Amino acid sequence: MIKVRNIHKAFGDNPILRGIDLDIAKGEVVVILGPSGSGKTTFLRCLNALEMPEQGTISFENAAPLHIDFARHPAKKDILALRRKSGMVFQNYNLFPHKTALENVMEGPVQVQGKSVQQAQTEALELLNKVGLTDKATLYPFQLSGGQQQRVGIARALALQPELMLFDEPTSALDPELVQDVLDTMKALTKEGWTMVVVTHEIKFALDVADLVIVMDGGVIVEQGSPQQLFDNPQHERTKAFLQRLRAH
Repeated sequence: MIKVRNIHKAFGDNPILRGIDLDIAKGEVVVILGPSGSGKTTFLRCLNALEMPEQGTISFENAAPLHIDFARHPAKKDILALRRKSGMVFQNYNLFPHKTALENVMEGPVQVQGKSVQQAQTEALELLNKVGLTDKATLYPFQLSGGQQQRVGIARALALQPELMLFDEPTSALDPELVQDVLDTMKALTKEGWTMVVVTHEIKFALDVADLVIVMDGGVIVEQGSPQQLFDNPQHERTKAFLQRLRAH
């Protein structure tokens, strides 16, 4: 179980998150929806301290427990421990342009975890096979389509064997014909029991795989529930308005 409590984040005088609470069970898929500027991506980045909240706590309650209280200015070692527990997949891939697909996936295990090059290479090839890119291992990012680069990004995040996978609108930068391959890869991960938090506008993906859907607006969670409950019978007016706009789009 991962417990998030009272997360606040502001940029200057502009409050972005106004007290977010969320429980994430092991193996659960949480999808975050909401209009632009609602705080979705900022919240996702707070979960692994890419953005540092001013207050709030994040707790991993498992065999290797971790509790971070941001109001107490956590130590660097605790922030690093938090980041090692999560893998992030970004909108725009963020691959190293001078490294091959294989080298991109190997980088974290070698540099962060201290694995041997041989072990990291073996595991990276297995992960590239998992995301359907075995034949692209020696290619550089510029030689790959956007969808292929994103799947390399997923393999790279998986390589650190995180407890939590974070996806920041992973299909938003892709041409429409490339979206499905990435969504299929993510669906396969849900079947393997990965714990995931996904910021997306893909309603069908949320319906197919989410255990919990939350809708954010104005830096707060305005509604949450199962996909069927939230899409078929939203209770909050802001949820209804957002879903109408999303469906029209």
